[in-house]
Amino acid sequence: MNEDNPIPQGRRYSVELGGRTLTFETGKYAKQVSGSVWVTYGETVVMATAQASDAPIPADFLPLTVEFEERHYAVGKIPGSFMRREGRPGEKAILSARLTDRPIRPLFPKGFRHEVQVLLTVLSADQENTPDILGPIAASAALMLSDIPWDGPIASVRVGLQGGRYVLNPVAAEDSQLELVVAGSKDAIIMVEAGAQEVSEEQLVGALEFAHRAMQPVLQLQEQMRAELGKPKFSFDPPAKLAEEEMQGLYQRALEKGLSSVLLTASKGERSAALEAFAHELVAELVPAAEDGSVDEARRKLVAASFDEVVKRELRRLVLEENKRADGRTPNQVRPIWIETGILPKPHGSAIFTRGETQVLGTVTLGTGRDAQLVDDLGLDTEDPFLVHYNFPPYSTGEVKRLRGVSRREVGHGNLAKRGLKPVLPSQEEFPYTIRVVGDVLESNGSSSMATTCAGCLALMDAGVPLKKPVAGVAMGLVKEGERAVVLTDILGLEDALGDMDFKVTGTRDGVTALQMDIKIKGLTAETLRAALMQAREARLFILDKMQAALPAPRPELKPQVPRILTLKINPEKIGGIIGPGGKNIRALEELGVEIDIEQDGTIRLFSTNGAAAEEAKARILGQTAEAKLGEVYDGKVVRITNFGAFVEILPGKDGLLHISQLSKERVEKVEDVLKLGDRIKVKVNKIDEQGKVDLIRPELEGLIAPRRPPVRR
Repeated sequence: MNEDNPIPQGRRYSVELGGRTLTFETGKYAKQVSGSVWVTYGETVVMATAQASDAPIPADFLPLTVEFEERHYAVGKIPGSFMRREGRPGEKAILSARLTDRPIRPLFPKGFRHEVQVLLTVLSADQENTPDILGPIAASAALMLSDIPWDGPIASVRVGLQGGRYVLNPVAAEDSQLELVVAGSKDAIIMVEAGAQEVSEEQLVGALEFAHRAMQPVLQLQEQMRAELGKPKFSFDPPAKLAEEEMQGLYQRALEKGLSSVLLTASKGERSAALEAFAHELVAELVPAAEDGSVDEARRKLVAASFDEVVKRELRRLVLEENKRADGRTPNQVRPIWIETGILPKPHGSAIFTRGETQVLGTVTLGTGRDAQLVDDLGLDTEDPFLVHYNFPPYSTGEVKRLRGVSRREVGHGNLAKRGLKPVLPSQEEFPYTIRVVGDVLESNGSSSMATTCAGCLALMDAGVPLKKPVAGVAMGLVKEGERAVVLTDILGLEDALGDMDFKVTGTRDGVTALQMDIKIKGLTAETLRAALMQAREARLFILDKMQAALPAPRPELKPQVPRILTLKINPEKIGGIIGPGGKNIRALEELGVEIDIEQDGTIRLFSTNGAAAEEAKARILGQTAEAKLGEVYDGKVVRITNFGAFVEILPGKDGLLHISQLSKERVEKVEDVLKLGDRIKVKVNKIDEQGKVDLIRPELEGLIAPRRPPVRR
C-alpha cells in the first residue's frame, strides 16, 4: 500500500441468508452520493445509490425514478449491439427495476415532492445468485444510510418449492414448482411476484409466511447500519392541505349534496363526468366569489385538491358499512363477461375478452425457431420461443397521449400474463412452434393484464395450440379499517386507487400459475390473505366457466394459413452433408419453399405453408442421411459396372457391391450379360464392413447360391 495515498476503509456488515453470506459494504465507494452501498451475495455484486434533489418540484405525485443497469462486464461479455456498449434496458432489467420500485415507493412520506433517483448497477453476476433479488435490499440500505426521508427498511427473498419443501433463494439452475419473490418490512409483506406450476392457495400462504420470517435478519442488520452510519434525514414541506376539521366539514357537505349517489353511477364515463360536475359545484359553493367578482384561486385549488380524499373516504365507507361498490356490485361479484373467438381472418388465432368496461383483443402468431427471441442479458445465452406482448393505447381510457414506445408498465403486465400462461403450454417436442401472444387493450377500467391472460388463452385455443388446461385471471382488492376488512373481487381502476391491497391471480381449475401483489398497509394477517386468495379462486372458476362455454377446447386443427412444421432426427454427423459446401444443399431444399432449422443434436424442423413441399424436403433429407441396414431389402439402381460385379445405389449417395457370383444360379461370364446401367433391381444387404462398405445379394436367390467369401489378404 502506498502510505501517501492510503485506501479508504469502509464498513462491512454480513448476515447469513439461505445458507450463503449476504454482505453490505459502504463508505468506500461512490462517497459523494447521499447514500450508497455494495451488496454481495455469492459472486454477485450490486451497487445501489440514492440521491434526492435539493428542492421539491411542482408535482402532484412522488417523482421517484428507479433504474436497474446491467453491465455486460459483470459476466465477462462484450455487448452484442452495433455500438458494442450497453443501450436502453432490456425486458429483464425493466422487470428487475419494477421489483425494486414497487416495494420502496409506498414508504416515502405523503406529500414528498423532491426528485429521488435510485440507481442499481450490476457489477458482477455469477449466474447462480440472480441480481434482481438484491435490488430491493441494496436500494433499501442506500436509502437508510442517506439523508432522504423514508420509512424503511425492507428486504426481499426468493422462495422455491422443491419436493413439497420451501427453499430460500434457490440458485438459478434449480428446478422448482414455485418461483416467488417477496419484499417486506418488519411488520408486513409489501410486494409479491410469482410464477407457479399450479400450486395451491395454501402453499402460497405458507410460502409468504416462510419468506417474511426469513427476511427478518436482513431487516435487523439494516437497522443497525442506520443507527451506526445513517445520516440525519432532511426536513421538507409537504404541499398545503386542509386541516382535518376542515376536511371533515368538506366531507359532510359533500354527503349532504348527494356524493354517494354520484359515486354509485355504474358507467365509468358517466361517473367521471358526474364527479367532475359535482366537484366544480361543491368548490364554487365553499369558496364563493367576492362581491367584486374576484376569487381566492389558491383556496379554491386547495379545496379542489382535497376532493379526491373525500371521494376515497366515502367509497371506503360504502364498502365497509354498506357492502356497496361504485358500479353497484357486491364485494365478491365479477362484472358481466362476453367473449368472441376466431374474429380475425388472417391471424393464426384471435379472441375478444370483455369483462365490464375492460376489453382486450388477443391474437396469436405461430412461427419457427428462427422467430424465437434471443435473450441478451446477464444470464446464460438462451432463446425464448414464447412471447407475450401487452399494448395499452391511450384511447383505451378515452385519453390523448403521445406514443413513446413500450412503457415499463406494459412490459410488467405482459410478463405477468406470460407467467400465467406458460405452465400450460405444450413442450417444444410436442408443438415445436415459436408462439407470440399479443394483448391489445381496447377498453380499460380495471385489470387489463388479467383480461390479457384470458384473451391470450382463448386466442391460443383458437389457434389450435394444445394447451394442457385453460387459464384465467382476476384482480382483487382489499379495504381495511381496524378490525373490519372487505375483499373486493374484479376491482375497478377507482377501487385500485382507494384500496389497501392490489393483487392479481392467474391459474387453472387446479392451482395458481402466477401472482402479483402490492400491499399498502401494515399488519396484513395470514387469515386475511388466505381469504382473499380463496375468494380469487371462486372468481377464477367463474371466469373459466365463461371461457369454456365460449370455446370448450383447443381447435383440433391448425388454421389453413398456419405454416406446418415437420420434425425429423438425423445422425448429428450427417448435418454437414445436409448443409453442403457453402450451404449449397440446404439452399436447394429451401428453394422448395421450406424454411429449415437444424439443431446440433440432429433435430431438423421443416416449416412451410405448402405441405407437399415440406414432405418433399423431408424425403430428400431422409434419403441423404439414411444408412444401410443389415438384412434390409432395397429397390436399387445399377450405377456402375465392373468386371467383378455391379454397384447398385440403394440410398441417395449410397451404393453397395453386387458381386458377379451373386447375379445368377448359373455361372456368369460378363456382368453385362445380366445387368446394364440404369436397371432397377431388388437387392438385400448381406454384410457391412468396418469401413461402411456394403455387400449385396439378390433376395430371390438367397440360399440358392453359396455366399461369396471375402478376399484373402496377403
